[in-house]
Amino acid sequence: DKTVADMRLDHGGSGLTLSETAAGRDPLSLFATWFEAAAAHPDVVEANAMALATVDAATLRPSCRVVLMKGFDEHGFVWYTNYTSRKASELGPGAHAALTFWWPQLERSVRVEGAAPRGAQTSCVPGVERAPRRNRSRTWVRAGAVARVSAAETASYFLSRPRASRLGAWASRQSSVVASEDVLSEREQTLDARFGDDVPVPDFWGGYRLSPRRVEFWQGRASRLHDRVLFSRDDDVDDDDDD
Repeated sequence: DKTVADMRLDHGGSGLTLSETAAGRDPLSLFATWFEAAAAHPDVVEANAMALATVDAATLRPSCRVVLMKGFDEHGFVWYTNYTSRKASELGPGAHAALTFWWPQLERSVRVEGAAPRGAQTSCVPGVERAPRRNRSRTWVRAGAVARVSAAETASYFLSRPRASRLGAWASRQSSVVASEDVLSEREQTLDARFGDDVPVPDFWGGYRLSPRRVEFWQGRASRLHDRVLFSRDDDVDDDDDD
């Protein structure tokens, strides 16, 4: 029988590659192209699923969970959550956070890192680094930050959700212990009767936007000679990854 240590896949079957020329100079434009391909792929379920990693500022303990991206543009990547949840408590001022998208059918992954802004934005000084593992590194001007989206943006998205999802946002007290499933069901029924068709935005619920300081694109290749292109601020380039 195959053991966990024996489990591996030799990538490259998709026939896709990632070159410096194809990467261009704008990581969000490249992300849009990759995301559209993932969303259009018949075997990719929830192409907008992403792992969100945060850190407790007091204990330095990391935590990670899968959330759904609900928007992206030149300003960054957006998701929504309960502001009383653990992840929200770890996304305060000065917080660091990271996102990872994984689309195995395309043998592609994208890593995004953001943090509270550090100094002024810097100019773009293109620099391509060639490494044995086929890394490329390009600098990028946008500083990284994690911040709540505006109340108007939250309201616009919240009111587009199905009514049941809006009720669920009220009923679910994320990161808290639920006494029983019946308690949660009764809470939902009470809220259902209270709000009728007009379910407002909870004051404890809303969105976050991560504007990146580093974005890395990974394309699986045969023999573990993967293609990787890293975009970062020109004061934030390092080479500490060995995978």
